Amino acid sequence: MADLTALTAEVARNTEVDSSAIALLNGLAAQIEALKTDPVALQALADTMKGSSDALAAAVVANTPAA
Repeated sequence: MADLTALTAEVARNTEVDSSAIALLNGLAAQIEALKTDPVALQALADTMKGSSDALAAAVVANTPAA
């Protein structure tokens, strides 16, 4: 029988990532709902998200080998 240890570990890691993404999206939706009547606070949230997105994009570029 084949050793499925690596595959099992990868499935577990993917499940954890999926769960984290779901929690992030649910939290974001709740924040937007709470801030929808406050344009200043909503813009601050958007600015925070952009900063996080920019940092993530830079990390991906920095750590992706050239083709």
